[in-house]
Amino acid sequence: MSIDKAIGVGLAGNEISKKITGTSEVSAGRTAVATGSGAALGAVAGGAVAVGAAAVGIATAPVTIPLAVAGGVIAGIASLFG
Repeated sequence: MSIDKAIGVGLAGNEISKKITGTSEVSAGRTAVATGSGAALGAVAGGAVAVGAAAVGIATAPVTIPLAVAGGVIAGIASLFG
């Protein structure tokens, strides 16, 4: 996992939460959506990394799980600041 990838995933999760909720207002509901979106994007992005890594025989769990968690956390934090 790289920090820049986690930040990108988290910010994308925050933007998705704005589209889903239809608002950019700070709220507990949008934070929950942002966190879930960021975690889902992190899992997908980590999965894409995992598929490529598995093709060359590299263990993937150390990449997928932290990226999903970091993406969710960053999306949740970003949603609190509009």
